[in-house]
Amino acid sequence: MQNGIRQEAGSYGKYLSGTVQGMPYSGIRKFFDLIAQTEGIISLGIGEPDYATPGVIKDACVEALNNNFTKYTSNCGMPELRSAIAVYLHDRLDLHYQESDILITVGVSEAVDLAFRAIINPGDEILIGEPCYVSYEPCVTLAGGKPVLVTTKAEDEFRLRKKHLITRITERTKAILLSYPNNPTGAIMRRADLEEIAQVAEAYDLLVISDEAYAELTYDTEHVSIANIPGMKDRTIILNGFSKMFAMTGWRLGFAAGPEELIDAMLKIHQYTMLCAPSISQQAVLHGLTNGYGFIREMVGDYNRRRRLLVDGLREIGLPCFEPQGAFYAFPSIKHTGMSSAEFSERLLFEDKVAVVPGDAFGESGEGFIRCCYATSRDRLEEALERIDTFVRRYKLPKAATINI
Repeated sequence: MQNGIRQEAGSYGKYLSGTVQGMPYSGIRKFFDLIAQTEGIISLGIGEPDYATPGVIKDACVEALNNNFTKYTSNCGMPELRSAIAVYLHDRLDLHYQESDILITVGVSEAVDLAFRAIINPGDEILIGEPCYVSYEPCVTLAGGKPVLVTTKAEDEFRLRKKHLITRITERTKAILLSYPNNPTGAIMRRADLEEIAQVAEAYDLLVISDEAYAELTYDTEHVSIANIPGMKDRTIILNGFSKMFAMTGWRLGFAAGPEELIDAMLKIHQYTMLCAPSISQQAVLHGLTNGYGFIREMVGDYNRRRRLLVDGLREIGLPCFEPQGAFYAFPSIKHTGMSSAEFSERLLFEDKVAVVPGDAFGESGEGFIRCCYATSRDRLEEALERIDTFVRRYKLPKAATINI
């Protein structure tokens, strides 16, 4: 016994939130625990750039440290950085925001959490396209809402469709969560697709939370934000950040942009929980927004070449693969093999030392797929493809009849 509490297995259950107790661990975390126990693997699992943060950003960080720029900033972030983000949104995405419409957050992950907590009353429903990033459903639940999952399909290029959304709307529906370019599928939404979603939002008076963390990582077409669609800017909260844009995942810096009243509600929560985003990260990104676009063009061009290598290689092996147009993921189907996503991924890891993420980690509709991240070197991608081919041949797994889905 310690401090009056008996130390027995499960003895803390009565103290824990029932919501948290009923929440599963992330499917990604579970699989990464397996990866950590395995030597000699080629990982196509970790969803972060393999590039180093640009020198101009690192130099700005060192300068900030040398100048003792290590104190709190304003809760909402450095005014200069918020102004620079407003310029970025205008110049790169044709979106027009004032400094007061922008909040600097601790990564896009915090921005997601803040957006849900700022708008959800108990029982409110949030529509979420699936497969999707693992944090959306738990964050809605933790905010007291109900996640309503809307399946997207390979034959629709994993786009969220109006006809599917409408069937899930009830009188409790509060908002639609968009996540394009998409993790895990690499799908994008074109302007015509977003116009359909905008029709739904306006017809049912819904908000839209648009996670655009991969906005700079598109290949054959430019990213379009739903806030660009007429009438949507006033009902959209945009979430974005610098982890993917400038290869700085560990710096933990993101932002939200939207109607000032909604951003102010998010700020209320942020100031009591995070106070402010890291000051040195803010100072560093300020320089990146001024001098870092050449880096982005180089990185995207390289990822585009790796994308073609991986997608073509998977198809040659006999794994049907949707053509990803954004982010840095391929999402091939393994349905025809007869294995579940978890079984395929675990056997591939232990037998041929290639780490991928089972599709069901991103929701039930991800079953039958695996996520492969191509943010790794061409040599490692080529070796990974050879190992996957060996794995498929060992089990004499059939090739799917249709390769290009």
